[in-house]
This record gives sequence, structure tokens and C-alpha cells, in this order.
Amino acid sequence: MIRSRPFLIFGRMVARSLIAAALAAAAIPKAEGADDAISRLMHAQGSFAEEGPAKNLPVAPPKPLPQAVAGPSVGTRPQGPLPIVMSARIGEHQDRTRLVIELSDPVNLRAFLLAGPDRVVIDMPEVSWRLGAPPRPSGFGAIKSYRYGQFRIGNSRMVIDLNQPVTVSDALVLPPSAGFGYRVVIDLFPTTRPKFDALAGWPADLKKRESDAEKLAAMIAAQQAPAASGKKVIVLDPGHGGLDSGTIGVNGLMEKDLALAEALKLARLLRSRGYSVVMTRDNDSFIPLRQRVAIARGNRADLFIALHADSNPDPAITGTSIYSLNDGRSDREATALARRENQSDVIAGVDLSGDNNPVAPILINLAQRDTRNRSSEFATNALKSIGQVTDLLARSPHRSASLAVLVAPDVPAVLIELGYLSNSGDAAQMNSDSWRAKMADAIADAVDAQFARVSSSPQALL
Repeated sequence: MIRSRPFLIFGRMVARSLIAAALAAAAIPKAEGADDAISRLMHAQGSFAEEGPAKNLPVAPPKPLPQAVAGPSVGTRPQGPLPIVMSARIGEHQDRTRLVIELSDPVNLRAFLLAGPDRVVIDMPEVSWRLGAPPRPSGFGAIKSYRYGQFRIGNSRMVIDLNQPVTVSDALVLPPSAGFGYRVVIDLFPTTRPKFDALAGWPADLKKRESDAEKLAAMIAAQQAPAASGKKVIVLDPGHGGLDSGTIGVNGLMEKDLALAEALKLARLLRSRGYSVVMTRDNDSFIPLRQRVAIARGNRADLFIALHADSNPDPAITGTSIYSLNDGRSDREATALARRENQSDVIAGVDLSGDNNPVAPILINLAQRDTRNRSSEFATNALKSIGQVTDLLARSPHRSASLAVLVAPDVPAVLIELGYLSNSGDAAQMNSDSWRAKMADAIADAVDAQFARVSSSPQALL
């Protein structure tokens, strides 16, 4: 049988197209390939309906599997070694976003939604995070970003920032298999704004637990206040901590780690010079902003020093700067910094529903005028000392802003931005132990000078 030439050409074109499509399909990994093993395991557990497409999956059952193994609950610190979070990954699919967390031991956890900004908060008992650098989401799906770490004693937390409204499935815990530990599977499904807003909010028992934790922290701060010893009390406040990492430098250095390293070095130096030093945190834990202020007041601090590191969209900006509380006036950059730093509680998922603005009522309190003056005096003289060991911000290194950690009406307070983690030069030197030692010496010298002036002033003799 003789075929016409056009028909042969058409047949070859179709064959080539089919071959190309097959090769392309083989070369491109499946979008859901990362979750295939989990999907199969969930299917074996009976979590899948036997019929219908994947999007018709029922929500995960509310009780973790296997039910025979009891895990610690939120708010408790397990006896013995902490459960280890070994890995986490996010699978972005057409009908859902799937979060999978792998742990060494089963734990009881829960997830809830918060609005303004939209977030998913996953609370769990205290765990040890061994994730290294987990892959980040694309940013184009439901998840914008996420952070994790210790929230309070007995409580670890993961906070997921959202690009769109979602509903959250109950957490499903899969037993160990195929070389994996316990895996917690949580699915986020797209939903409407009205439904999200109706579901979002703080669980009633969590609000009570948060309130009790705040009261307990204030009580502990008051009980641990040092007895009058004649020593000046310096409160050091390493910024951020726990699940709030702060700025991440161009070299990967996290602000929370830098601030803690510098504070520990400065604390040892100040104690060797005869000061009583209190730290708002001495490990990688999260401390709410208002609790930091309460620690300063509860310890009747003579000086409060918060340690941070800055960032800027312009990578050329460099240098150390010091902030004191303003009197209501602030430039654009200082206002932007205050907005970032004052977001720490929001980032960590702290219930602020009962809060009043901690800044406004204090700013109009004339009794704080003397405190602001002493804060400003320390900032000015500290810059003289620091300027001998490192570069200062070229334009106005002494700045003022409405920073929540500086609002105690009776405690002189400054916030030191050690440098810019967005600048490669600053980030490199802040990662150097020798640079941090020189900076600690300079700050300690400024503290010495401040109290030498106070003790020698005529007013101090009255």
C-alpha cells in the first residue's frame, strides 16, 4: 500500500512529538514526588478514600497515630532527652500545601490561625531543633516564609506566614517507617477570606496560659531583683532569640546569635569591673518585649543596654549606631527600624489583644524627661568610646526612635545597633570574636565613664 508524502510527514511529526513529550516527562521530577512515600503510607493507614482524586482527601484525623504511644503535650518539658526535630519540608501542590515535620519521638501538637498578619501557628512541647538549613518555600504558594524555635520553657513553636487565606487540617502523626522517624503531616487548603477570618483567633486556653506566663515572669523578675549592694545594676538585652532570629546577614550570621555572643562577652567584662549584671536572656530563647522592660524595672536597673544589628536595602551602608527613646519626633529610617524591632512579639505569635501601646502613654509622661536625658548622655559618650574601635554610621550615629524596649520611665536605656548585617564588611567583622571583644571593651568603658560622671556630679552629693 502506497502512502502519500504529506501523510508520512504528518506521521513522523506526531511520532516525534510523542517521543519528546515522553522524554520531557521522564526528565522533569513529579511535583508531588517528594510526598509520594508519605501519600502511600497515609493510604495504607486508611487516610485516603479508595475512590476519587487526591483533592477529595478527608482531613487528617484529630488524634495522632499511633495512638498507643503517648507523647508530651504543649507546655511541658519531656522527662529525659528532648524530642528532636530532624527535618522539615514543604510540598506545594495544586490543591494544597503540605508541611511534613520529622521527629525522633511522637509529640502532641496543635495548629491554629491568626490574622493581621495572616499566620499559621504550630505549638508543640519543647523540642530540640536539628534542622540545619531546611529548604525555604518558593514564596509563590500559600506559604510566604516560616520560622521556628523555643517560645517559652516547655513550649516550642513554628510560625508560618501566609500569602493567602487557608484552612488547616488536623495534624496526622505517621509512625516510623522506611528509615524515617515519626512524621507529622499538616495540610493547608486554600479558602475564602470570610472563612479564614471566622476561624482565626487565639484558643481560649492559650490566652490564659500566655497571661499566666507573663505574670509568672514578672513575679520571678521581682523575686530575683538583687539586694541593695552598692553596685550599679546593668541589664543587658540581647535582641530577638528563639524562633525570632532577627536579621540574617549576607554571610548567614543571625542577629539573635550575634547579639547573644556580644552580650555574654560584655556581661563577663562588666562583672569583672564590679557591676551587677542581669541578662534578659542568656540562651537561645524568646522573651516578649514587655517582659524585657519588666526585667529592667524589676531589677531596679541603673542602665539598660539592648544589643542588635541593623539591615538596609542599600548594602553600602555601614557602621555602628545607638538609639535612645525619642520625644515623639523621628526620621524615616529611625521610624522604619522601630517598626521592625517592635514586630518581635508579632513574629513570635504573642497574644497582644490585651495590650495598650506601651510607648504613647510614657512619651507624654514628663517624669521620663530626666531618664531620656541620661539615656541620651550615655549614647553620646558611648559613641566616642566605640568610635575608637570601629566605624560609626556616617550620618547621625546617635538616633532616636519609639522602640518598645526603651520605654521604662525610670531606667535610662539605649539600643546599640552593632553594625549592618546587610553589609559584607560589617557582617564579616561582627562574626569575629576579636572584634566583639574590642566592642565589649568600648561599651564597658562607656559604662565606667557614665557612672564616674554621675558619682562626681554635685547633685549626687545631695
